[in-house]
Amino acid sequence: MSDRVPEHNFYRRLKEVLDLNFLYPMTKPYYGSSGQKSIDPVVFFKLCLVGYLENIISDRHLIQHSSMRLDFLYFLGYDIDEELPWHSTISRTRQLYPESIFEEVFTRVLRLCVEKGMVSGHTQAIDSAPIKANASMDSLELKVPKEDLETHLHHIRHISKIDKKKLQ
Repeated sequence: MSDRVPEHNFYRRLKEVLDLNFLYPMTKPYYGSSGQKSIDPVVFFKLCLVGYLENIISDRHLIQHSSMRLDFLYFLGYDIDEELPWHSTISRTRQLYPESIFEEVFTRVLRLCVEKGMVSGHTQAIDSAPIKANASMDSLELKVPKEDLETHLHHIRHISKIDKKKLQ
């Protein structure tokens, strides 16, 4: 499998720098010793990470998508002919852990990525969409003295016209 995933692939690099062995003692209290074998906590959290990074919110879709990507399989430690866990197992395991476990794992994974130079914090991205305001002018609190309101509104309308011209 290693031969099929390029050296510069993000998930190959992530696998090399991400040591999640701290998960075993952290999650041990949530696993029993009898019954069917449970999903490995490292595999579970790696799947959660893939879902987060790939913006996949459905466990069913996550498993289907992961089974088709060699880099995901390599990151998870699976061979091409190995079956991934059932999507319902992912859902049940997610309910098993308290929120504090997820927060601690997120914090530690982020710290590991920063320490290994995978996250530098020099780039920001903002996602937004213009939405028409649905507010009444009567409900607005005046931030200017009432006698200066017309002058202020004239100034704001002028700025708005300039902005609209820039967009055209």
